[in-house]
Amino acid sequence: MKKWMNRRVSLLIFMCLSAVQPVCQVRAEEMTGNPDEPAGLYARSAVLMDADSGRVLFGKEEDTIRPMASTTKIMTCILALENMTDQQKVKVSDHAVCQPKVRLGVKGGEDFYLKDLLYSLMLESHNDSAVVIAEGIAESVEAFAQLMNEKAEELGCKDTYFITPNGLDAQDEKGVHSTTAVDLSRIMKYCIMESPKKEEFLAITRTKNYSFQNVKGDRRFSCNNHNAFLTMMEGALSGKTGFTADAGYCYVGALRSGERTYIVALLACGWPNNKNYKWKDTRKLMEYGLLEYEYQDVWQKTTQAQLPVEGGVSPASICSKDSKVTVKVEEEPGLKVLLGKHEKVETRIKMEEHIKAPVKRGQTLGKMSYLLNGEVIKSYNITAQEDIEKRDYVWCMKKMFRRILLTAY
Repeated sequence: MKKWMNRRVSLLIFMCLSAVQPVCQVRAEEMTGNPDEPAGLYARSAVLMDADSGRVLFGKEEDTIRPMASTTKIMTCILALENMTDQQKVKVSDHAVCQPKVRLGVKGGEDFYLKDLLYSLMLESHNDSAVVIAEGIAESVEAFAQLMNEKAEELGCKDTYFITPNGLDAQDEKGVHSTTAVDLSRIMKYCIMESPKKEEFLAITRTKNYSFQNVKGDRRFSCNNHNAFLTMMEGALSGKTGFTADAGYCYVGALRSGERTYIVALLACGWPNNKNYKWKDTRKLMEYGLLEYEYQDVWQKTTQAQLPVEGGVSPASICSKDSKVTVKVEEEPGLKVLLGKHEKVETRIKMEEHIKAPVKRGQTLGKMSYLLNGEVIKSYNITAQEDIEKRDYVWCMKKMFRRILLTAY
């Protein structure tokens, strides 16, 4: 216990900082209390997410499972982009023709370039185009839905179940076509931040209007973007609306301001005649994020320390049983974290309880972690900066014979 306490004292010295502020404080003044969170939202489920870290900055019934209507189409779009080929053509099936409004108006047997239909899907939210796309990628809606569910699971969506590529209300033996606000945010995060096709996704969803023809060239179509958020706030990046009788009005959108990128997801945000509720909620949540959160560099400079090594010996202490090893944190200066006015970052050090010889240079002996709200956001290894040999019988015999040889000469 005494040796462990000595190590704790050493670590206090080791964690001496060059900054004036204590390590747990990251603002010039510690804020007391929490800022006022958005109140009076119309949406039954809502999320404001930091798109870089995936951290939920605000949630209202964010884990409640609800239908998501045509916000489904962000998954349809990103999967199509990732699986399609250049200039891929798709043929319209009778099943696609039978889809309810909103429709592009495709005809059975008609051919389209798949890329053109992505604009129909995302700008006008055409339900028939979604089915043509799904069948073009996976041959059937059922097979495409399987791809959607596999991708959702891969992204960590635990409460999402896809049945259709267009988001129409649906139910089968496994469940209801549905998601949660937090899962929908995760999917949008993937679409705009992580997918190898993120730039193409953003380009499509930001397009104001788009015109195209079928492959034969005998019919022409025009699409206009119905995402009003794109012109509501500076920095608006992307988004997708949705509505069905079961889901109500839904929305998922993204905004970028400087280093910050936010995602808002809304489910069950009113029913007719309350079509504009989703825009009011989206603005309120985005403005909250812009006002209350900013990136701050929480990195703290550390110094080296020496810790005792049981049974060790070093050149500086060849006659001592209490050898010490120099350790330091293997970190690079600079650690930016998106923080609210009420939040602070703390550090935690975890070392091996007993450091025993031998020790090799570069050996990991512990970790220094930065924590936000009790969650680890970054960890750095604490490593030995030198070799420490083990002081045992073999080592003593080697030293004795070496000394005898040196004396003989």
